[in-house]
Amino acid sequence: MGICASTRCLKEGGRIVYGSSTVKMVHLDGKLQELRSPVKASHILSQNPNYFLCPSEFMFVDSDAPQVPTDEELQLGQIYFLMPVSQLRAPLSLQDLCSLAIKASVGLAKGSSLLAMRSPVSDRNVSASQLGCCKVPTGFDMVGSMSSRMRRDNQRIEF
Repeated sequence: MGICASTRCLKEGGRIVYGSSTVKMVHLDGKLQELRSPVKASHILSQNPNYFLCPSEFMFVDSDAPQVPTDEELQLGQIYFLMPVSQLRAPLSLQDLCSLAIKASVGLAKGSSLLAMRSPVSDRNVSASQLGCCKVPTGFDMVGSMSSRMRRDNQRIEF
C-alpha cells in the first residue's frame, strides 16, 4: 500500500547508519556523486579547490556549517555537502537547509538507479556522467513561516 522503500540500517554509537555501501556527496549545483570506497576528505578537496565538505548529520539552523577535517576519511553510508569556502563561517538559515535537503532527496531518488564510482583513485580522470551523478533542481519556494517559539532542537533537518 503506497510507496515504500526499504533500507537496511543499524544503530552505531548513538547514530543510525544506513546500509548504504557508498559515500554520497551533494554538490551545490545539484550533482550527486557516490563513491563505493572510503576516501580521505583531502582527496575530494584537491579536486574541488575553494570548497569544503560538510557532514549532513551535524547541520543546524543558525549554526555555522561544520567542516570535515582534511585528514578524515569519509564514511560509507553518510551524506556530505560540498560547499564553497565563502560559506564556511556563515550561519545556515532554514532556507539553506531546506534547499540542501531538497537537492539531497532528489539526487538520492535519481541516483539510486545509477552505478557509483568504482574507486576514487582509479577514476580521477572520469567524466561527470560516468561518476554516478545526476542534476538536481537548485531552487524552491518556501511558504509560511516558523514560529518564533519553536525550540532549537526542533529545527534540525534530517535525511
